[in-house]
Amino acid sequence: MQRTRLSILFDELGDQLSLWLINPWRRVSLVIISLLGGYFAAVALSAIAGQAAIQDVTVSLFLVLGFETVSWLVYSRRWRDPELIRKVPKPLWLDCLNSIKLGGLYALVVEAFKLGS
Repeated sequence: MQRTRLSILFDELGDQLSLWLINPWRRVSLVIISLLGGYFAAVALSAIAGQAAIQDVTVSLFLVLGFETVSWLVYSRRWRDPELIRKVPKPLWLDCLNSIKLGGLYALVVEAFKLGS
């Protein structure tokens, strides 16, 4: 790829963002925001799918497939290898994706309890 001013700008912005995200408090705050975003998205999706009552089974299938795919990515063997953990920590996007999954799962369980009572 050519080294244009735009590509240099994007490279430097990416480097600055990665340096900014090294701080553990910022990392935790992004994970918490992802958790709350997953909760909000699951509540909204269940309300929309429940109101329409047309494709509840299809939406459930896609949610379960998405949750299982995220679990497979997060808990796969390459991230649990002790030698790799010392060299390279788990990426931030993977932690955020896992917290979105956990927030969505929590929201669906809470909605199920609300409907059951």
